[in-house]
Amino acid sequence: MRDRVLITGATGKTGRRLLALLDELNISARAASRKPPAGGVHFDWTDRTTWDAALVDVSSVYLVAPMGADDAVSLMTEFIETAISRGAARFVLLSASPLEAGGLGMGQVHQWLAGSGTEWAVLRPSWFMENFSEGPHCTTIRDERAIYTATGHGRVPFISAHDIARGAAAALTAEDAPNSDFVLTGPDLLSYDEVARRISDAIGETVTHYPLTFDELVARHVAHGLIEPHAQSLAFMDLIIAEGAEDRITNGLAELVSEPPVTFDQFVANAAPSWNRR
Repeated sequence: MRDRVLITGATGKTGRRLLALLDELNISARAASRKPPAGGVHFDWTDRTTWDAALVDVSSVYLVAPMGADDAVSLMTEFIETAISRGAARFVLLSASPLEAGGLGMGQVHQWLAGSGTEWAVLRPSWFMENFSEGPHCTTIRDERAIYTATGHGRVPFISAHDIARGAAAALTAEDAPNSDFVLTGPDLLSYDEVARRISDAIGETVTHYPLTFDELVARHVAHGLIEPHAQSLAFMDLIIAEGAEDRITNGLAELVSEPPVTFDQFVANAAPSWNRR
């Protein structure tokens, strides 16, 4: 029976949580990744020979962009067309809150999906809470009790990867296709100074947010191994926060699920062991 959900990026922050949620719902899912978990399938966006096995008996697809691909938009649209030809009918794209349809990167895939005639949804989350426990800030919080950004006093409605996965599960399995995009935020608007204070309270040690200039942050990223263009892109995203682009709370998640979102304090309480000194 063609009723399986394909999860690309299945070992990532949202993908592995989505896989667990669908399992709890007894919905058949296939984990696709370059290093898939047990029972998954090897999948590489840039290796078209891996596409067919991933798409066997698939009815819907969770799309997570390939990292570092030269032309991710073309790859993804070609893959979606291939999936449609194999019988897939619904696609849920993980994008980002600043990216409108037709904008850069995933904004182009968003626009393509909206005009494709297939069933679709685009999730546009704000910054992940897990960036502090699994991502780029975890190491500096643990080892230096420090957070480095160029965000100034800009505020962010950080959202849990679990909530993004809940939204994805709802969009993938709803009886009626959403055919819309959803800006997903958490319930708390926080500056990085406030983030540092809340983590400090949770672990009983002072964590300090060090505000950097754009150039200082670029240099820091480069010193940690990033190439200059990627370092500049990341630093520019901090400047967008500093200018207030993320300073809003939406009801996008509530349009998909009924349970309230994870608060930042709940996240911090659960994530506190991540910051234990080794």
